Amino acid sequence: MGETMNQQLAELLAEPSGKFENFVRMSCTDFEYLLQIISPMVSKQDTTWREAVPTKIRLALTLRFLATEDDYRSLHYLFKISSSLISRIIIEVCLALNDVLQDMIKVNKTSCY
Repeated sequence: MGETMNQQLAELLAEPSGKFENFVRMSCTDFEYLLQIISPMVSKQDTTWREAVPTKIRLALTLRFLATEDDYRSLHYLFKISSSLISRIIIEVCLALNDVLQDMIKVNKTSCY
């Protein structure tokens, strides 16, 4: 499952064409930085019954969702991960990103809804 997408992400990261930046709307350097700082919070271990979704895939999936607003069904076809797991991954990664980047995230408190 994750191996194919892992290989595709590795190829995108290695290409100088900017395809990776277009995919997640972020530079490779920034992606690797985020991956390094959230890995301890979102990485999972393989079990006897299932292979864990790699942290790199978890982050790429979440960034793709945030950047494009693709629905879970589209992400399911792209990443070959169930929609229910996608929903959990996005929440976990967003919480981790918020924890590690809270000093850098600015929220407009005066905006009206």
